[in-house]
Amino acid sequence: MAQSASDKPEAAGPTSGGPTSGGPTSGGARWKPDWRDIGKRLLGVLAVILGVWLIYLFLSAFLPRWWAQVIGNAVDGSFAAGAWWGLMTGAVFTLVPVLLLAQAVLTKRSWQVRGAFVVLAALFAVPNLLTLGIVLGTSAASHAGERILDVDGPAFRGGSAWGAGTGVVVALVIVTMGVLYRRRGARLKDLKTKQD
Repeated sequence: MAQSASDKPEAAGPTSGGPTSGGPTSGGARWKPDWRDIGKRLLGVLAVILGVWLIYLFLSAFLPRWWAQVIGNAVDGSFAAGAWWGLMTGAVFTLVPVLLLAQAVLTKRSWQVRGAFVVLAALFAVPNLLTLGIVLGTSAASHAGERILDVDGPAFRGGSAWGAGTGVVVALVIVTMGVLYRRRGARLKDLKTKQD
């Protein structure tokens, strides 16, 4: 039997996805970059980099001196108080960030939750980072912070170093015990399922 006109396949026209329809082409037309959009994106990235750099310059000139004054006011020239405050600051603000990073790395969570743990860890590490910036920094503000701590905050830097080491050890012990506890729980669960 001869095919009717309605049974015949339609001929490919402009509405079948050709170059004039705006759809995907068969390879004849090439992608043309939108240079205005690319230029705007590059300018945005450069603006962000410049802003971060300016903020860094401001903070590096301000924070070391400010942090040294905060510690100096708390210690008030006492050797024992400096050692105590340094030990507590170094221990707490090392222990908590390490535990938060362990939660971000060792647990099965969404990337949003892991990112939140990383941000919290960075925030809790700020006091130790400020002290480290005074000790290792080469700027005028860092040297001014060192002089302030020499007079008003003796033994704080040494106590902070000992506290940071203690915080790392305690955090590693807690993380190790947690991992072993979870493995033991998983093994007991497997044994129960096998017995059932």
